[in-house]
Amino acid sequence: MFITTVKIKRMHILLILFGAIVSYFFWIQYIYYRHNSAKSRKHWLRFMLCRDKQIKSSQTSDLTGDVRALFLTAHPDDECMFFAPAILRLVELNASVHLLCLSQGNYYNQGFQRREELLDSCAVLGIPASQVTIHDCKELPDDPNVEWSISMASSLILKHIRAHSINLVLTFDGRGVSGHSNHTAIYKAVSYLASIGNIPDDCSLLSLLTIGVLRKYLSFLELPISWLLPSDLCCIIGSKGYIQAKRAMLCHRTQLLWFRYLYIWFSRYMIINTFQVIDQGPKNLKIY
Repeated sequence: MFITTVKIKRMHILLILFGAIVSYFFWIQYIYYRHNSAKSRKHWLRFMLCRDKQIKSSQTSDLTGDVRALFLTAHPDDECMFFAPAILRLVELNASVHLLCLSQGNYYNQGFQRREELLDSCAVLGIPASQVTIHDCKELPDDPNVEWSISMASSLILKHIRAHSINLVLTFDGRGVSGHSNHTAIYKAVSYLASIGNIPDDCSLLSLLTIGVLRKYLSFLELPISWLLPSDLCCIIGSKGYIQAKRAMLCHRTQLLWFRYLYIWFSRYMIINTFQVIDQGPKNLKIY
């Protein structure tokens, strides 16, 4: 009798666990469905173009071509390791996507190869070579031990924004996802431009949220957490988008060490991006 009771309790526990796991996977499917709905696409366009204005639903389909997005990265491979979901989502919405990479990744004297790999990766992601700019200057080397010049970086960024009439900028946050000093330097440069009011009036700034290591390597299982936690913009791609992001990462042949394959398989940044708005100060503020 006692043994039978124990077995029944174990069965109940297993059934509860099974039900919880199944429910969790159904929840993930529901989030994918919601994110890929027409309503979600309209929300994207409202945010990107008219964050502070009212826009009629009938107008949103005509606005896709007006989005000129700029991704700011530090090294070749940042675009697919960290920003692939957002890039693919914007390309899907027919936005004009640009990439500005502030170094050619010459830390191991592989700059020329990495330059070509970046162009190949961008082609896979849907960014034409004519909209990819790679800077190579001594003041901004690929080196975590070198403090980048914020003045130099901010000048290059602002020049690019103005030259291409960019109205949406996406880059790293203050922790740089991986903590790399070159990543955080870009955030400092953009924040500086925002604080002194040099960013054009119609341009929104977004920073990619850094998350903890445990969440970072949960892959798609992390999706409900990102969905529930506050963020200003959430980008999610499905299996088709993941395969595309993986193909882009495989273009970076010089970087394919064993741990990169683990990253491709388990990093949630290959599937999910969450962004926060970078606040902007008074326009054209002069600091003496």
